Amino acid sequence: MRRLLLVAGISLAGVSSASAQDYKLLATPSTIEWGHYAVTKPAITVKSGDTVSIQTLSTCGSTERLVARGIKPEDIPAYNDVIYKAAIPDSEKGPGGHILTGPVAIEGAEPGDVLEVQILKVDIDANFACNGFGLHRGFLPMDFPYSRNRIIPLDRAKMIGHFAPGIDIPLHPFFGSMGVAPGQGRVDSAPPFSHAGNMDNKELVAGTTLYIPVAAKGALFVAGDGHAGQGNGEVDITAMETFLTGTFKFVLHKHEALNWPRAETPTHYISMGFSPDLKEATEFALRDMIDFLVTEKHMSRDDAYMLSSVAVDMDITQLVDGNVGVHAMLPKNIFTDAAKK
Repeated sequence: MRRLLLVAGISLAGVSSASAQDYKLLATPSTIEWGHYAVTKPAITVKSGDTVSIQTLSTCGSTERLVARGIKPEDIPAYNDVIYKAAIPDSEKGPGGHILTGPVAIEGAEPGDVLEVQILKVDIDANFACNGFGLHRGFLPMDFPYSRNRIIPLDRAKMIGHFAPGIDIPLHPFFGSMGVAPGQGRVDSAPPFSHAGNMDNKELVAGTTLYIPVAAKGALFVAGDGHAGQGNGEVDITAMETFLTGTFKFVLHKHEALNWPRAETPTHYISMGFSPDLKEATEFALRDMIDFLVTEKHMSRDDAYMLSSVAVDMDITQLVDGNVGVHAMLPKNIFTDAAKK
């Protein structure tokens, strides 16, 4: 089953450069977007088919703050302090709190196209993660009307996070936030929407692919909000927040219709929906899955609706980012050879 199946009516190869190039984008004061997705000057411009390794910050805060919590200065990536101490004007920050790396412009990308983002590799760049909740934040703010935080040591050799004595959590690193610019201006980095953004979808690990509708010239992809792992829901508003470097391959698909981000893992097709209302977010994700089954599996809408009931898992992605998220998980192994023909 070809990866490109997720985009309705997609061309077989997309638009790729004749000789793909590999690039590295480091996190510096001039290559970050602080708290927003925006139509702005790109940090780098690449062609379809090119690969970019992107270095990102965590959401754990300044080096000074981390040292106060017991982290050794030498264990904190040096670029964290450089960026926090840079004289970045307040007008260039916010309204959200994420520090995202980019934008990466894809040559020839225009509104009405689809950007395929192949997540080739995700490396954890620190030996710790942080988690915490704050006053008036999280899914149960009235139950926890105060702030707490925790440092979680990471064993990157064994890929385990030591949450507490007797509690070890397998690491599955992914970017909480990946997306493209809105049609114009800037939008808050916190709520996910059709531009993707702060999806907090723990399925989007290395080896998976994200498809995003392009809304601005160049697409202007950014990434950040690194997570070493997370539970569906992200209920206290943070995951195992850490520093990540991701390697992404970008493939541009011209003139393809897509309303919401979609994704594909080795085992599942994924549709997504985002809204302030959980019911509406679920409806968006379900309708997009039905559309996928009708368009790509050539099912009637009635059959697609019934198959969604008996085989598709409607999972809560996150509950805490303004727009909540739901993703529909369709297993690939239900389709026999006869159904693929």
